[in-house]
Amino acid sequence: MQDPAEQFNGIAAEIARRVKAADLTVAVAESLTSGALSNALGAGHDASDWFRGGVVAYAEAVKRELLGVTAESVTSAQCARELAAGVARVLGADAAVAVTGVGGPESADGEPAGIVFAAVTVQGATHDARFKFDGDPSHVVHQTVRAALELLRDALPPAP
Repeated sequence: MQDPAEQFNGIAAEIARRVKAADLTVAVAESLTSGALSNALGAGHDASDWFRGGVVAYAEAVKRELLGVTAESVTSAQCARELAAGVARVLGADAAVAVTGVGGPESADGEPAGIVFAAVTVQGATHDARFKFDGDPSHVVHQTVRAALELLRDALPPAP
């Protein structure tokens, strides 16, 4: 069986180059992707040197109690930002990426299926993005992983 992370090898390699060149560490907080984002980063080159780990914060209580989310809705840009900041703090990372949203097939928290909020923080500077993906829950997860990896890559300093 093929590892799903293999489709993200190129972007994970670029993230690895950038974080190693900048001497940064990375952490992940993920909800709807249930570990797929951590899996993709963990497959990156020399990940044990720069990848601190991830928290699969699927339950609302984990988001709030472990990662410090205060956002009214756990399906929001504010929640994604707080997840990123929280996992960076908890795991002692310089950079973090976080995702939350509605994988589907039904809507949740007043948001339609396919709505995803992602955020990245690098040394305290945080920004977020909102995406709308189509397809079944599996397709939404894969599109989310790719978008989150790209968001992280683009927030990191370029490698020389």
